[in-house]
Amino acid sequence: MEENTKPDYNSISGWKVKGKGGFRASCFIYGFGAMDNMGFVANMVSMVLYFMLKMHFDLSGSANTLTNFMGSSFLLSIVGGLISDTLLTRFHTCLIFGMLEILGLILMTIQARFESLQAEACGKSSCVEGGIALLFYVSLCVLALGTGGVRGALPALGADQFDQKDPTESKALGSYFNYMLLTSTTGAAFGVTLVVWVSTNKGWWLGFLISTIGTIFGFVFLAAGCPFYRLQSPGDSPILRIIQVIVVSIKNRKLKLPENPSTELYEVNDKGTVSTETKVAHTDQFRFLDKAAIPPKNSEPTPWTVCTVTQVEEVKVLTRMLPIIGSTIIMNTCLAQLQTFSVQQGYRMNRLLGSFEVPSSSVPVIPLIFMVILIPLYDRVFVPFAAKLTGRPSGVTQLQRVGVGLVLSAVSMAVAAMVEVKRKQHSLGNPLKPIHVMWLAFQYGIFGVADMFTLVGLLEFYYKEAPAGMRSLSTSFTWISLSFGYFLSSAFVGLINAITKALAPSKKGWLEGQDLDKNNLALFYWFLAILSCFNFANYLYWALWYKYKSPNNPNPKPSSDPDTLPKSLSLSRVPFLKASGDDNPSQNMVKSQSQSTPQ
Repeated sequence: MEENTKPDYNSISGWKVKGKGGFRASCFIYGFGAMDNMGFVANMVSMVLYFMLKMHFDLSGSANTLTNFMGSSFLLSIVGGLISDTLLTRFHTCLIFGMLEILGLILMTIQARFESLQAEACGKSSCVEGGIALLFYVSLCVLALGTGGVRGALPALGADQFDQKDPTESKALGSYFNYMLLTSTTGAAFGVTLVVWVSTNKGWWLGFLISTIGTIFGFVFLAAGCPFYRLQSPGDSPILRIIQVIVVSIKNRKLKLPENPSTELYEVNDKGTVSTETKVAHTDQFRFLDKAAIPPKNSEPTPWTVCTVTQVEEVKVLTRMLPIIGSTIIMNTCLAQLQTFSVQQGYRMNRLLGSFEVPSSSVPVIPLIFMVILIPLYDRVFVPFAAKLTGRPSGVTQLQRVGVGLVLSAVSMAVAAMVEVKRKQHSLGNPLKPIHVMWLAFQYGIFGVADMFTLVGLLEFYYKEAPAGMRSLSTSFTWISLSFGYFLSSAFVGLINAITKALAPSKKGWLEGQDLDKNNLALFYWFLAILSCFNFANYLYWALWYKYKSPNNPNPKPSSDPDTLPKSLSLSRVPFLKASGDDNPSQNMVKSQSQSTPQ
């Protein structure tokens, strides 16, 4: 078999060169995350008011425009993930999409600066049209593509700075994701206070300008870290590898699977050559795909006639992830409400703190403050304590973290419903003295803790479980889940408005118009709370079913093992847990061996 010396997706330039990688390199990524998120999150929570007050969308129209924009931004992260896995390094992918992000912010700043470029009130759901609509939607599309592309490559770029084969660096990987969230949250906290105040009091264009300048400085800081990064070379297209497995398994559908798949299925193991991929052990799930690895009897193996066991297992890993992605969508639908309807609630409440009037868009600073305080406590106090009980370096598994977050998101929506009932009753009884905006702190605070558990858990889960050449694509699954959550929010708003309008005696939908006192927002929150409970039950099923990838273990344990039970189901058994393969570096990587499919 001809030796393949082409650098593949596991070739890391400067991987163990002194001075490269580790927390020294990730500090530049932390700095970028803080500056970029200062503007991104500020816009995310305040644009619903910009759409309503300056572009003259109605209540549901402004909410849906924002959720569609956010959904598109996170969905487009898959573009950045694919490009950074196949064409460019993750670092260069971030810089290229960063230029698009900056361009989008500049266009939004220009439109917000000149009233002639803004829509006039018309009494309809949407008042933007003509050239104004063109500039408005082009700026949103460019900004969505830029921010999405950056988020598709950035988490994996930071995680690449830690070698999973090194026990010390592998343990530090969990802390990397925690502190990436911490610095991003710190920047976001400045955004939803300083930038939002400027936007609502001094001018929307000034808020967008500050966001633009902060983003530019962020990318300059990211670029300054180039000499310290471990840069992963792009390799074969992960999509092509997936297609090959599907096509070959269909071609071989009539073939009989061997009795001993561990030894009889096709795998490359050429001694003396350079390692080009990490071998993944065979598993018994999705046996139909194993037919792609049945060696041809009368012909030379080619990528379109036989796939390696590792290649087949890569597809199995991604397939096992799909239910986890689907189980987190509802939580992100709940998140969308805190950035739309909850902001609009705050606009109708008493926002005075002494003589200072708090912008309603700044209320989301509450969960950010919770996260800034709790993330270091989690990493420095809870993780070491839990590690002593479980024997696992990260304390709990990634899926356990996600499970806790899903429970708290359901609680947050129930609390939001009760707060809205109180707000509406008080407003109708005494409209001149509304309740204080700090009542929203309960729903925001609970959801902030939920987000801390879920977001970091998913990013680490997708990165660790993904095949080496698909890590950018895999971490994009976190953003894809967010994307679907935002789109589902828009769908729910439209669908519930249509159904309730048809059934209600008043012929008016729950979320119709601009007056919250005449709507039934509380019922919408209760709907999401109940739906979140059903979703958690669905998540439990798939979390118990999931099998963690374990290259050196031919029979990976399903997560119904005590090691991988969601925490809510395993508290009584915590003292008896043993370390599982997903946190053991020696089980996550194998020693260098060449495994490249013949060309």
